[in-house]
Amino acid sequence: MFAQEAPTPCPYCGETITLLVDTSVLPQDYIEDCHVCCQPIEVAVTGTKDEFSLAVRTQDE
Repeated sequence: MFAQEAPTPCPYCGETITLLVDTSVLPQDYIEDCHVCCQPIEVAVTGTKDEFSLAVRTQDE
């Protein structure tokens, strides 16, 4: 498994949380709860395994 840390601000509380992104499966979409306020965050990850370039974004619903 290839993993990369991605510091991301929570769209609900504004706190910076660190997401651990599995770069062996791209692209991917998943829901992860904020570690601070527990609200669900939609995460979309794009990039390539060879270059490990990632774009991580969060969206509140």
